[in-house]
Amino acid sequence: EVVCAVTISNPTRHVYTGGKGCVKVWDISHPGNKTPVSQLDCLNRDNYIRSCRLLPDGRTLIVGGEASTLSIWDLATPTPRIKAELTSSAPACYALAISPDSKVCFSCCSDGNIAVWDLHNQTLVRQFQGHTDGASCIDISNDGTKLWTGGLDNTVRSWDLREGRQLQQHDFTSQIFSLGYCPTGEWLAVGMESSNVEVLHVTKPDKYQLHLHESCVLSLQFAYCGKWFVSTGKDNLLNAWRTPYGASIFQSKESSSVLSCDISVDDKYIVTGSGDKKATVYEVIY
Repeated sequence: EVVCAVTISNPTRHVYTGGKGCVKVWDISHPGNKTPVSQLDCLNRDNYIRSCRLLPDGRTLIVGGEASTLSIWDLATPTPRIKAELTSSAPACYALAISPDSKVCFSCCSDGNIAVWDLHNQTLVRQFQGHTDGASCIDISNDGTKLWTGGLDNTVRSWDLREGRQLQQHDFTSQIFSLGYCPTGEWLAVGMESSNVEVLHVTKPDKYQLHLHESCVLSLQFAYCGKWFVSTGKDNLLNAWRTPYGASIFQSKESSSVLSCDISVDDKYIVTGSGDKKATVYEVIY
């Protein structure tokens, strides 16, 4: 099945790929191994996983997609098992983020709401309302105080997590499919249905428009050092850009739409998930 979601563990050993009805776990310390070490059956068999996120300790995986439930997996047991499910009123979850302290999970809902979950008590504690169409993408500041969300309503919004309110709204002429907040602060990169990538300064009017994709920009991720970021597209491209002005660092053409990406915590590996049923791991040589 197509690989709609990918995430890479810290330390870099396992890659998790989300497809139709399941997440597969791969051991990349044995590159020749072409079979997954385990398979986590989530959602219904015919529903696609849209996002999977590891808690910082690597012992828990949260999975969301074309279902009203998020599943929380315990990876510390010999065989991974579901330890909880979170049920929302929205029919689908498009993206997930975890707070740096692992206490809270944020889910981007197809109804435009951002659901805020207490992971300890497994309860819905708040909903951020504002997007007038599906919320498609999300990122959180390194200090855990601010959330950024993008929507199919052509807006990017920022939210104050301490006060529980919307801070800013940026309006675009295209649906927002992906975004990333630079770990070192100041810059937000936004990937659009129109094929543009825009890099905005979060407090000043400075912005850069990057035009290397030929179709919608499906995923985007900053390196942990903040000096570069990657974007992937329906045009089969993986692009790496310098922060913030977007000088092209490298480009890779895959054989199908590149739907998802992640970067390892040491910035040495990029993993992508594609429409032709494969995930690709790139080693970054500095």
